[in-house]
Amino acid sequence: MSLSVAQPISPELVGAVRMPASPARRSAGPWRRAWRRLRRDRLAMAGGALLLAIAAVAVLVPLAVPIDPYRQSLRDSLLPPGSPGHLLGTDHLGRDVLLRAVDGARVSLKVGFISVGISCLLGGAVGLVAGYFGGRPGAVLMRLMDVQLAFPGILAALVIVTVLGNGLDRAMIAVGLGAVPRYARVVRGCVLASKYEPFVEAARSLGASDLRIMLLHVLPQVTGPVLTLATLGLAVAILASASLSFLGLGAQPPTAEWGLMLSEGRRYLRIAPWLAIVPGAAIMATVMAINLLGDGVRDALDPRLSTKTE
Repeated sequence: MSLSVAQPISPELVGAVRMPASPARRSAGPWRRAWRRLRRDRLAMAGGALLLAIAAVAVLVPLAVPIDPYRQSLRDSLLPPGSPGHLLGTDHLGRDVLLRAVDGARVSLKVGFISVGISCLLGGAVGLVAGYFGGRPGAVLMRLMDVQLAFPGILAALVIVTVLGNGLDRAMIAVGLGAVPRYARVVRGCVLASKYEPFVEAARSLGASDLRIMLLHVLPQVTGPVLTLATLGLAVAILASASLSFLGLGAQPPTAEWGLMLSEGRRYLRIAPWLAIVPGAAIMATVMAINLLGDGVRDALDPRLSTKTE
């Protein structure tokens, strides 16, 4: 009786036999693929880092250091940048320009996010209803949006804030309402493209209600375009609120808001140009950072790029 000796397995055979890849590795989800494309965009990453730094300064500096951007000292009025205790100088009332710019970042970002939130909620609701149900109600809703869209955004905001009255809260509402038609049209287009998809028809055939279909099946399909529009709309909202404050229809003195600081500083351009340069540079840096990030988000979420090899 002979005994067979097991032959050793060659390294080539070990390398040839591999475990099947997990589903997560075989096919990454659309959000993961979008994040990979976004990470490869250096300009978008730079814009996101700058925006994150501005937000961190606006939130963390007042918590870490006790600052008072409203403290006045007429003895120290119009001090140039680099003065002892005042890195960016003081304004005509002796208030520290750096502290007011930091506090203005908090105000401007809050206005931008709240305005975009109002636009997303109202515009998304109008577009979702008009696109899903269609018919005469949808046509009426979209014709109302077309009428408002015929006016420039800043003009619509001026009309709304004139009706509501001056003030920062009213400016946020005005800027948010002025951008509703853009979100409504984008959401309606996405809903029209997805409401006849097989998965929606399957949910409808199983007896799902219209509300359930809209919220669980149709609404996720519009997340990408709305996120792109909201990212770019944040810069528009900050510019619009600063414009209203510059015209005296938004934030009121002594609020530290970039548009209002720019309006106050224009009277001292010849003797104290830093009063207008600092808030103007803050607006420019913030809007540029948001636009760079928004362009990257738009390219990352573009469905035409999803078929490319990553």
